[in-house]
Amino acid sequence: MSTSHPHAKPHAHIHAQTRVRERRHQLATEAARLMAEGGIRDFHLAKRKAAQRLGILDDASLPRNREIEDALREHQRLFLGDHRQAELQRRREAALPALEFFQHFQPRLVGPVLDGTADAHSPVSLHLHSDDADAVPRWLEEHRIPASARSHRLRLDHERNIDAPAWLFSAEGLEFDVTVLPQDSLRQAPLSGVDGKPMRRLSLNQLRLLLAEPGITGNIADLK
Repeated sequence: MSTSHPHAKPHAHIHAQTRVRERRHQLATEAARLMAEGGIRDFHLAKRKAAQRLGILDDASLPRNREIEDALREHQRLFLGDHRQAELQRRREAALPALEFFQHFQPRLVGPVLDGTADAHSPVSLHLHSDDADAVPRWLEEHRIPASARSHRLRLDHERNIDAPAWLFSAEGLEFDVTVLPQDSLRQAPLSGVDGKPMRRLSLNQLRLLLAEPGITGNIADLK
């Protein structure tokens, strides 16, 4: 009669956990590469494409968005270096006059240009605030700025989702993506798709402070 070693099951469990961790790391790294090199901004799409490429199909191995974002930062640090920093700085500086232009809508800078993961594919993303659905397109039309309409699915809080109207336009050789949120969203930012916490965002004055500190790069804390 055969007997199993008393430590066999715990050892197998630890081995399985290690394999899952390795696969998650592989997928996060590949998803980050796809985002950095292919201009993909959707974490879910990037991780699914990475899973297909690597042939890793079990859901337990899918990395969290935060893991992919960390891997993206590392990829940019290793492979893009000064070029990536120049792209980031250019977009942060371009965000300043954009915030001034939309000042009537209490704008906020959000997304990769703020959090430090922006690259040559990244638009400058702004959140505007108005309860008048026609106010922003009317403002763009008055200033003869051609823009294409779209929408972004956002989580206002843990119970409410919204398909927020957005407009995409170009200026100074860069893309700008402005999303219009209800006025009361100023009190609390929508939830981040990366970690589920309120999005980091900067006002015009906060961005001026950021640009005055040339040593601040990459992932920054919310300025108060």
